[in-house]
Amino acid sequence: MGDRDEELVQRWEREQECLKQCLVEEDTESWQKNPNFSGLHRVGGVDLSFIKGDEVSACAQLVVLSYPEMELLYECSEMVTLSAPYIAGFLAFREAPPLLQLLQRLEREQPSLMPQVLFVDGNGLFHYREFGLACHLGVLSDLPCVGVAKNLLQVQGVAKTDEHLSQISALKKAGDTFPLTAASGRTLGQALRSSDSSTKPIYVSVGHRISLDTAVRLTHSCCHYRVPEPIRQADMRSREYLRTHFPPTSSE
Repeated sequence: MGDRDEELVQRWEREQECLKQCLVEEDTESWQKNPNFSGLHRVGGVDLSFIKGDEVSACAQLVVLSYPEMELLYECSEMVTLSAPYIAGFLAFREAPPLLQLLQRLEREQPSLMPQVLFVDGNGLFHYREFGLACHLGVLSDLPCVGVAKNLLQVQGVAKTDEHLSQISALKKAGDTFPLTAASGRTLGQALRSSDSSTKPIYVSVGHRISLDTAVRLTHSCCHYRVPEPIRQADMRSREYLRTHFPPTSSE
């Protein structure tokens, strides 16, 4: 890592620590305390998809779905240029700005469709410094946020060990979970078997303004397949946008 990158990392670490002071790791909304999430009507999902071979140009996607029906209420796809470099542990500084802009546009143009909770394709507390993309975006948007990762981030003593694999094997049915416990003893997230048809878990963590138990219950309730529908729809629609507007050439 060069001197410029080291300076950038130090600056980003300071910014992360500053934003972290605003992080809320508990339920703040009345619907979160209801066993059936009564009062929750709109759930959002965000994702970024990249053009093959291009790490700078991406399609930023926001979807808002009805809850519990999971029907599309709103979608926005926008091509963006990511100016910040990718540095492990600081993904939010690269991806959060364009996603935040999509939320801000929706709030300006159709505030009645703003999501009451946002699902983020990435980690929240389950992160090197306990402040991943879902926390970053949650604090900046001041929305309840849930981080959902499809792959295990091996961090803070959590690793894909034989013990971890045996815990996965013990997830017998949809809704089964086990904690992701850091070396410090702090629980940073939960592995969730989200579907009876998939034995591979997803990794759920708090983003902002929601408790871990509520985040896991809500995530499971939004899963028609392995990945919760708000994230699945955002991912599908951003990829479709790229296929339509940037079709692969015959040589690829």
